[in-house]
Amino acid sequence: MPPAPAGLRVGLFGGSFDPPHEGHLLVAETALRRLRLDRLWWIVSPGNPLKAGRPPAPLADRLALCRRLAEDRRIVVTAFEASHDVRYTADMVDLVLTHRPAARFVWVMGADNLATFHRWQSWRAIAARLPIAVVDRPGATLAPLSSPAARTLAAARLPEADARLLPALAPPAWTFLHGRRSALSSTRLREAAPRSS
Repeated sequence: MPPAPAGLRVGLFGGSFDPPHEGHLLVAETALRRLRLDRLWWIVSPGNPLKAGRPPAPLADRLALCRRLAEDRRIVVTAFEASHDVRYTADMVDLVLTHRPAARFVWVMGADNLATFHRWQSWRAIAARLPIAVVDRPGATLAPLSSPAARTLAAARLPEADARLLPALAPPAWTFLHGRRSALSSTRLREAAPRSS
């Protein structure tokens, strides 16, 4: 797990990234800029329990691709979940907050994930433990904002103009960020270039 001294403002950007692409990088860059983060941990997970079908590409390959994309020195690409045998985001959040209790963490996700956030294991616990930044994605603006999670957390929504305050707020707190977007998707990229079996 990367270091995180007291007061450091850190975004946690997790996913399978199979494969990573410019859209992921735009989410990371938007979060760094708009939330005024000191670091962003790009957390490559061993797999996604919500994604059925073929297994993801090897973790080492996905890590290498993410590192190639993330040139900003504030972005730390890591796969510490694998060494701790963590399967769910809620468990990873507990792990981070236990081992790095003095930093200020924010969960960062694309808007497409907000649409299904209510299906995540212990999603309410995640929202109760960390502020959340949702970054707009093409075709995923309106539906996520009317999703069960967004409706449940409506009273905790921070105006986008105040996004820089999010890392210092006690959860539940979240904001929706707009910025440059990319239409790329990992699913489409996998379908366009299937792996050999």
